[in-house]
Amino acid sequence: MVSLYRTIRSIQRVGLREWWRQMQYIGDAKSGTFVGADQFGNRYFENRNGEEEIPGRHRWVDFAQHNYHASQVPPEWHSWISHIRQDPPTADPVVQNLTPSWQTPWVENMTGTRGAYKPYNTAKPKINAWEPKVTGRA
Repeated sequence: MVSLYRTIRSIQRVGLREWWRQMQYIGDAKSGTFVGADQFGNRYFENRNGEEEIPGRHRWVDFAQHNYHASQVPPEWHSWISHIRQDPPTADPVVQNLTPSWQTPWVENMTGTRGAYKPYNTAKPKINAWEPKVTGRA
């Protein structure tokens, strides 16, 4: 539950329009330092003040799309947001030098959408559907 004090403080920090958008999309008012963005347009934030947020909830992502899911977060940002890495990918030299040149760009999981992979089979089916023979009546 968002307290009145926290709501007023958040409106002062991010502005009324951004506060309203956050309440509609994530159901909570958050304000923090912008850390970076990824190729999907998702924005990543961090709030270093420990007293303002629940422990473990001080890093978050602001998704670019309204219909969002976890596979829209690339692996390098996932490791930062899950506290596997201390520094974000924009400031971590290990992550920047680790990406090999042969690796394809990260794409989200398209399962359940029109872009999902659908394999096809070229083998003859073992069971064929019954097709009735139509003959004229005498």
